[in-house]
Amino acid sequence: MIKLFISADTTSLSKGADCIAAILSKTFNVTRTGSRGLFYLEPMAELEHEGKRHLFVNLDETKAQVLVQDLLSGGWEHNTCYAGPLDELPAFSQQQRLTFERCGQVDPGSVDSYRACGGLVGLQKALGHREGIIEEVLASGLRGRGGAAFPAGIKWRTVRDAQADQKYIVCNADEGDSGTYADRMIMEGDPMALLEGMVIAGLAVGATQGFIYLREEYPRVKYVLQEAIRALRDAGVLGDSVLDSGHAFDIEVRVGAWAYICGEETSLLNSLEGKRGEVRAKPPLPAIEGLFGCPTIVNNVLTLASVPTILEKGADYYASFGVGNSKGTMPFQLAGNLAHTALIEVPFGISLRELLFDWGGGSRSGKPLKAVQVGGPLGAYLSESQWDTLMTYEALADIGGVLGHGGIVAFDESVDMQQQARFAFEFCAHESCGKCTPCRIGSTRGVELIDKLAAGSDKHQTLNLIEDLCDTMLNTSLCAMGGMTPYPVMSAIKAFGDDFGVKDELVTWVGGEA
Repeated sequence: MIKLFISADTTSLSKGADCIAAILSKTFNVTRTGSRGLFYLEPMAELEHEGKRHLFVNLDETKAQVLVQDLLSGGWEHNTCYAGPLDELPAFSQQQRLTFERCGQVDPGSVDSYRACGGLVGLQKALGHREGIIEEVLASGLRGRGGAAFPAGIKWRTVRDAQADQKYIVCNADEGDSGTYADRMIMEGDPMALLEGMVIAGLAVGATQGFIYLREEYPRVKYVLQEAIRALRDAGVLGDSVLDSGHAFDIEVRVGAWAYICGEETSLLNSLEGKRGEVRAKPPLPAIEGLFGCPTIVNNVLTLASVPTILEKGADYYASFGVGNSKGTMPFQLAGNLAHTALIEVPFGISLRELLFDWGGGSRSGKPLKAVQVGGPLGAYLSESQWDTLMTYEALADIGGVLGHGGIVAFDESVDMQQQARFAFEFCAHESCGKCTPCRIGSTRGVELIDKLAAGSDKHQTLNLIEDLCDTMLNTSLCAMGGMTPYPVMSAIKAFGDDFGVKDELVTWVGGEA
């Protein structure tokens, strides 16, 4: 029996995956899965044959109809879209997939499929050794896969040790950084990994309720998550007694309202409580006084989805990947002007240049690459001289950069870096919650100063004002929204002075504490 698998990931759908599935499902058994992340090859179909997945890539309606005939005749290996066995494709086989191991393989809504692919093993082990969960997470070196990269185990230990009748697990799924789609990809392709991670976190700290704060722009994710939650409830994984353990834990999905600032954990908590999405002053930390005033773990999707692997395979296994204090793997999301836009999961320590050229295939336009922004709209712009930097938290901090959520956006030589610096200030002005003056007023003044610089008047004085403004925002903003806006602005001026009509005016600025 011929069995095919086709992605129902949002990006795959945008490239015509539904059309391909409709054509092939008229004749064959087609299972909809998540994406492998190789979006430059989508839409693609996978054929299960003799225990291997075989790929047919860049399909369209005509090619799909030809594929039907080749599959029926047995001549599919000669099909023009055939790319070979998945495990032999270098773009996939040379990755080290831990968090994304099941994406593209598992049926997102089926508990049986999830179990068959190794799911719930981590939870079973956690149930048998609850007192050791946090020590295992600590030993793994897992750090938050968002902006601050705070050690997950320390946050969990703080919540566990806090005295309270009620504790919460909150998943930050408000993925809003430019060039990022890892959260969406795993929530659509392997949602039960995230849900299992949240249950394990609940066991570790004594929480009985979890919330997923989902960005409004992800309607398909909401549907997939709710189906997965319903299936896990029916299977007894969620509810009054997790796998008959006597420990209650359930999860709800809450949808945000188009606010980038709600990716900041305290603003997110305010929004969950039905309040204005506005940053809270810290302390107290959410681990002590979080959702509804109770001790709360706030981790993002990738952090929580990594936990089942750590419990299943052990902390030492996970920590054996990466370098220094950057342990494990990172899903780097390649976007912008690259030939091969894709999610690549590899151990920390790969260089940016390798990601851009060995994995990303270089410039899609054919023009030389000029600048690369790492870490979302608040990340620094890196010039060619910095592309040999290793992708670790420490190495990027050393050059005034941030890793953030692993988003990488490439620009070719046609980009105007003065406009990119202006956009950084403009973005901050638009997305600021308005609570603190440096962010609210500073970003608006920043737009005005960039416009003044572009007009060509008093360049030296204007540059000095921009630098002073950035220092003020960096050191006095209440959160990273205003505090990190200087990174793209000053890195653009420092590395691409020609675009601003200046050279070497601000070579001493390297950013603040990451």
